[in-house]
Amino acid sequence: MPHVRFEHVTKAFTRGRQGPRVVAVDDVSLEVERGEVFGVIGQSGAGKSTLIRLVNGLETPTDGRVFVGGREIGALPEAQRRGVRRDIGMIFQQFNLFRSRTVAGNVAYPLKVAGVERAERDRRVARLLDFVGLLDRAHDHPEQLSGGQKQRVGIARALATEPALLLADEATSALDPRTTAEVLALLGRVNRELGVTIMLITHELDVIRAVADRVAVMDGGRVVETGSVYDVFARPQSTAAADFVRGALRDRPSAETLERLRRRHSGRLVTIAIREGTVAQTALAAAFLEHGVAAAVVYGGISELQDRAVGSLTFELTGPAAAVDAALAALAADGVEVETHG
Repeated sequence: MPHVRFEHVTKAFTRGRQGPRVVAVDDVSLEVERGEVFGVIGQSGAGKSTLIRLVNGLETPTDGRVFVGGREIGALPEAQRRGVRRDIGMIFQQFNLFRSRTVAGNVAYPLKVAGVERAERDRRVARLLDFVGLLDRAHDHPEQLSGGQKQRVGIARALATEPALLLADEATSALDPRTTAEVLALLGRVNRELGVTIMLITHELDVIRAVADRVAVMDGGRVVETGSVYDVFARPQSTAAADFVRGALRDRPSAETLERLRRRHSGRLVTIAIREGTVAQTALAAAFLEHGVAAAVVYGGISELQDRAVGSLTFELTGPAAAVDAALAALAADGVEVETHG
């Protein structure tokens, strides 16, 4: 049974008493498996935050159904929803720590609300602060901590009730790249060592590719693409996913860059996708050599995504036009993705 399941879920709001109807989530069907890290990516206004609020019952669907652990959360009375929420941890972009409480007091707070006895609270708090590397800061207050340390406290607090599901809403957006990497590494440990399912909401591809197993791309309230992180972003089928890939990998020249390359290079410019299962770079060189074509890399980059290569290289090809055409045709016949720039 999936940990979280959306069945044709729509959530609409009305602005004001007689204002326009705004559809934030539009006919979404989605499954999140137990024990996985599932990313939801999209630009601001895509519907990501509304989607996650439907999971913990802070919003109810206008249409469709949301199941958490096999229970339809929107159909439960509020008292039973609170019971489901106790099995869901939540971390936020702005940390939401109590300034008047110590680090230990912040982590202990949900346990106190849940009626956990003092001795057990103290035991869990110490264990969690040790897990996130902040046991020595237990008696400090939030203003004494860096942003990354505050988010680690937020993660410890979210884990205090030992939830099976953790929801992270733009949890690294307020952090610098180095601190983001540290927080994402911690979330990876939470998933691997504690077996917690994580649903990660973000607008940053780097966050998704660092920790997620699968991803859904949202655009205009709809899920336009879903699958493994590699499959979705190595071979994007939607405009939204393709835009994210271009922005994150920066491996394909923009129109302005192409103009600069044309001024510098007189040969034919082509961009070739590098993907797992396609021709390797050495094979590309051999194909060009076989047809008497000289090839020089003038732009591009190759990254790793889930331990597999992804990216593209832009070549300047020089030689007889017929030879260049024959080389490109041979590559295309081998399944290589080739884009010719004029």
